Amino acid sequence: MDLSLTTEQSAFRDEVRTFLTDALPEDIKLISKTQGHMGEEHYRRWHSILAEKGWATPLWPIEHGGKGWGPANYAIFDEECHMAGAPRVLPFGVSMLAPVLIAVGSDAQKERFLPGIQSGKDWWSQGFSEPGAGSDLASLKSTAVRDGDHYIVNGQKTWTTLGQFGDWIFCLVRTDPKSEKPQTGISFILIDMKSPGVEVRPIIMMDGCHEVNEVWFTDVKVPAENLVGKENHGWSYAKMLLQHERIGIAGVGLSKEQLASLKRMAATEKKNGKPLIEDPVFKTKIAEIEIELRALDITNKRMLVETERGMDPGPVSSMLKIRGSEVAQKLFELKMDASGLYSLPFQPHIGEPGNNEEPVGTIHNTRSAPTYLNTRKISIYGGSNEIQRSIVSKMVLGF
Repeated sequence: MDLSLTTEQSAFRDEVRTFLTDALPEDIKLISKTQGHMGEEHYRRWHSILAEKGWATPLWPIEHGGKGWGPANYAIFDEECHMAGAPRVLPFGVSMLAPVLIAVGSDAQKERFLPGIQSGKDWWSQGFSEPGAGSDLASLKSTAVRDGDHYIVNGQKTWTTLGQFGDWIFCLVRTDPKSEKPQTGISFILIDMKSPGVEVRPIIMMDGCHEVNEVWFTDVKVPAENLVGKENHGWSYAKMLLQHERIGIAGVGLSKEQLASLKRMAATEKKNGKPLIEDPVFKTKIAEIEIELRALDITNKRMLVETERGMDPGPVSSMLKIRGSEVAQKLFELKMDASGLYSLPFQPHIGEPGNNEEPVGTIHNTRSAPTYLNTRKISIYGGSNEIQRSIVSKMVLGF
């Protein structure tokens, strides 16, 4: 199997590089390169730049305003964005909700919601996980009771990423509490987060930042026309959504950028008066993780080739999720090692928008501890690694 880029793909990669050089704002690039947290304004501005180019929703079908890119082109784009310091477009509206609306939404829903997703005007949040219903999502308890032309929604969602900026939220809710199987009583509904009864409460993470939230619903009145597809069929739509969520789940682009950053750090940080990159033990650690990343990259490209040919990657996506998260976490741990004592002063807000405090050590050293803590979640979101191993064992080994 030839995994090298075709002539057309090489030309596309050059086009992406030129665009990123010309269009990526320096302030956004700086925050991304130093592992800082983007503010709402940064996300919206970058999305609008991509939307003007037509690249905010490249995987959408052409008839809905997309570019119709295949997985290989998207992987090239994703890698180049990471290497250039460009943030990924937030997936919640673009690559999670939109494919569901395109597949099973009404014409009115497509006309109403897709333009706002594409332009970035509407910020969407994801309302799936609940206390006691994360990996076991079918145990969710939030309810939606039909009342004439509306549903009355009550319950709680948690780990809602950047929900403090959300305009809308797509939620899984229980509409049939008496169903024999918990999966068959769930519906997929769209909720305006400015509705009375919606409350967003911050969850401060280990790195000291406000990235995730609890979202509470108390007698929230939602028009019945905001039900996506059929009532009690939400579980099927959620599985469809999660397939799209796992596009790029291996995180090869992120890990390649982090490996390059690690090598730069190791070339400047010193141990016993010599650059850390010359230390045999640390050099061996870098070599080992680079070999693991190369193997991951090859496996990911094999899956992309098969997907381009219309084949179902099956359990390979779960394998990529496991190995991709493990490789990424090892890289961030090595960056902590490279920072040495400079990783001890915990300064999570250094490099954040509007903060002018001088760091102890370089900006990269200072961000190593909070970034390490933040990325513990990589092996959990998108389906925990434990769940992925269960999928692999069932589909490959038959257990």
